[in-house]
Amino acid sequence: MSNNSTIVGAKIKGIRESKNLSVEEIAERSGLSVDQINSIENDVNLPSLGPLIKIARALGVRLGTFMDDNDALGPVVTRAKDREAESSISFSNGATDARKHMEYHPLAQQKAGRHMEPFIIDINPTENQDFQLSAHEGEEFIYVMSGEVEVDYGKEKYTLSEGDSIYYDSIVKHHLHGAPGKSAKILAVVYIPF
Repeated sequence: MSNNSTIVGAKIKGIRESKNLSVEEIAERSGLSVDQINSIENDVNLPSLGPLIKIARALGVRLGTFMDDNDALGPVVTRAKDREAESSISFSNGATDARKHMEYHPLAQQKAGRHMEPFIIDINPTENQDFQLSAHEGEEFIYVMSGEVEVDYGKEKYTLSEGDSIYYDSIVKHHLHGAPGKSAKILAVVYIPF
């Protein structure tokens, strides 16, 4: 299974350059540092969704623009066998060591004009619990398909097991990760107003 992080970084850089925007302008618009933008564009580190959403807003594009190539106007069907064969996207957990711990399998890459981003996400075990919470506009729905996950949401921590779900406003600082040392598989739907 290939990794699309290089595609994401290149797309961000390409969109930024096509709009004649400097890294400094995107940093100012997004609230991220110049170093963070450079790191993402140069594929040094692909962050969690929060910073990518901020970059998408700063560029005036949907988050999905960084991940898809096609624009289907009708319904998009993703077959299980095709999803496993498709490229996945890995994100770091925002921990200080920037270890990649989530592998995203997009479910609607070809759908044009979408406001929701559905994913199946494989969460790898990690012992490091030094997470950076993120916040962005929108809402998220998480359904645990297998394993156990923890969701830090504001000052609360929720532990979810197989069959559990959570729906929350993304504007509140949050972070989702596997329970210590455990892996998990989740269905996540992220809604981002545009």
